[in-house]
Amino acid sequence: MEYNTEREKIVISEYGRNIQVMIRHLMEIEDRKQRTEAAYFIVNVMAQMNPQVKESNDYMHKLWDHLYIISEYKLDVDSPYPAPTPEMQKKKPEHVGYQKNNIRYGHYGQYIYDVVKKVKEMEDGPKKQAILINIANQMKRDYLNWNRDTVNDLLILDDLYKISGEEIALPMETKLIPTNEILNKPQNQQQNQKKKQNNKKKNNNQPQAKQNNPNRPNKKN
Repeated sequence: MEYNTEREKIVISEYGRNIQVMIRHLMEIEDRKQRTEAAYFIVNVMAQMNPQVKESNDYMHKLWDHLYIISEYKLDVDSPYPAPTPEMQKKKPEHVGYQKNNIRYGHYGQYIYDVVKKVKEMEDGPKKQAILINIANQMKRDYLNWNRDTVNDLLILDDLYKISGEEIALPMETKLIPTNEILNKPQNQQQNQKKKQNNKKKNNNQPQAKQNNPNRPNKKN
């Protein structure tokens, strides 16, 4: 009995050992035309064994790359795609970079900072005041998403003041959306719907009053 630990290591495990054996045999075919035809056949078998690779647009290119990789880049056939090299596989992808927006209050997000910056350019008036209250309400929602407990409205107003560079100050008596409404409104709706369903079930399960059969004469006392 031969154990797997004693066999040749599988290069790409998704295709299994049989595909690797087929590719090793492929490399022993001397006629280039026959070798190329056999390579196309093996690629089709690989596509059937690993169907999820078809989800990508260039899946055939990937299959041929895998064929070369399993052959340890020694395969010599007429491939429809350029043969990969070990250097290409070892090459690291370029760094995509990270955003360099260092914001102090990350739980509000960059969007709040951008909106506050735009509102600062508006003229003072009822429209600007209404927008600022909407921003403060959104900040309260964001805060409660980050910390689902409670928050004082004065804290939100103070954070808005700091985010605006100490240029925007809503009155301290400003009333924002109640915390209970933000946290419990969906839950209350579900509870009310569940309560209605339970009441409906109770009404259906209650015994109905017995009705006299009109075709049957009543008993005389």
